[in-house]
Amino acid sequence: MLLRLVPMLIVFGALNFYVGWHGDLLLSSLWPAFPRAVYWILFAVIAFSYLLGRMLIGDGSGIAAAPGRLLKVVGSYYFAVFELGFLLVVLADIAALVAYLCGADMSAFVPAAGGIVVLALLVLLAWGSRNAWSPVARTYDIEVAKKAGDLKTLKIAVVSDIHLGNTVGNRHLDRLLPQVNEWRPDLILLAGDVIDDSIEPFVRRSMADRLARLEAEYGTFAVLGNHEYYGGHIEEYVERMREIGIPVLRDETVTVAGGVQIAGRKDKTAEAADPEGRLPVRELTASFDRTRPIVVLDHQPYGYDLAAEAGADILISGHTHRGQFAPNHWITRRLFELDWGYLRKGSMHAFVSSGFGTWGPPIRLASRSETMRITVHFKEETA
Repeated sequence: MLLRLVPMLIVFGALNFYVGWHGDLLLSSLWPAFPRAVYWILFAVIAFSYLLGRMLIGDGSGIAAAPGRLLKVVGSYYFAVFELGFLLVVLADIAALVAYLCGADMSAFVPAAGGIVVLALLVLLAWGSRNAWSPVARTYDIEVAKKAGDLKTLKIAVVSDIHLGNTVGNRHLDRLLPQVNEWRPDLILLAGDVIDDSIEPFVRRSMADRLARLEAEYGTFAVLGNHEYYGGHIEEYVERMREIGIPVLRDETVTVAGGVQIAGRKDKTAEAADPEGRLPVRELTASFDRTRPIVVLDHQPYGYDLAAEAGADILISGHTHRGQFAPNHWITRRLFELDWGYLRKGSMHAFVSSGFGTWGPPIRLASRSETMRITVHFKEETA
């Protein structure tokens, strides 16, 4: 991990120097007397504030925890400022080259271009913040050609990637509860990354009390995401969820409503981070009756062919955030067979949610915080 981290930090530092240098140029043109050393110290602290914050937080009990949490939040926002700022600065440099070749007055160009970049960045951040904090409900109607006892329809509410922590907290959960409960779902599925990494803010701010208010006739079930593994408090998290009546399925199965079979997979991270690994999906569903509906809950949207071969009628995932903010969605579109929305693969219905919360900055561009409302109609095939 250290061998991978060092090159990443070097690249991150170099790209930040590129962005910071442009900020220095703009500041020099607008406020020549401002000390350059002060600017670069402040810039370096902000650029690496997420990493510094995580180091200071520790287990959340020390005297440095409070400033650490502040730095982590600042650093979360900075990720969006950095990426969007980098792209805007590149465009500004291209414009500067064209202006220079055309003989423009470059002393006037710098503050003008800098002002446009800053204004564009503020607009993108404001719009992205609105998309992150104003979740929508996506609705889907599907048909599964199987019988589920006497059940004709099943309303499934899907929530993924809440990322509860220092940035996303109880206020955002207060947006979740009415959006889910007012629809009156029969079943609620939490598709991983309920917490961001550390369980400390989840406990300190009693977020489980909010999750306990989710209401569904056949219950609420969750699976682990990669961020629960990153935090390293899985057993405590699973126990706290159990206490509020939300089982976390770790390569476990359950049958609800007299015939709907649910398989909850460990996250793909378990293949490296869990000494027991995780079961292949075909082994997890081996005991299921294939004449009855099978729902597979798997945080990361991989292995669609294997899930279909294992008998899954519905596969539900999250993880991708659809890139969270543009142009990252161009990358996720190529990394995953389905990075957001709905896909029919043979008789299997696959869903990937862009997530209700956010990782890092609460900014979304070309994506939106969401819940999914899936209405399943059961209709047994006739010969």
